[in-house]
Amino acid sequence: MPKVRVTKMKSHLGRKPGQHATLIGLGLNKIRSTRELEDTPSVRGMIRKVAHLIKVEELS
Repeated sequence: MPKVRVTKMKSHLGRKPGQHATLIGLGLNKIRSTRELEDTPSVRGMIRKVAHLIKVEELS
């Protein structure tokens, strides 16, 4: 299964509560925290919701 590396680049402060919950769901608590996740449709939807706060890298 392909993977993606997701890194939190900006703070969740001042954002909508749903965006903060999405970041926690992705496992991103602190700025510059990184997680490698499986590339599934549900993860892609979460990434799309907070795309302005994170950096995404494709892994093979």
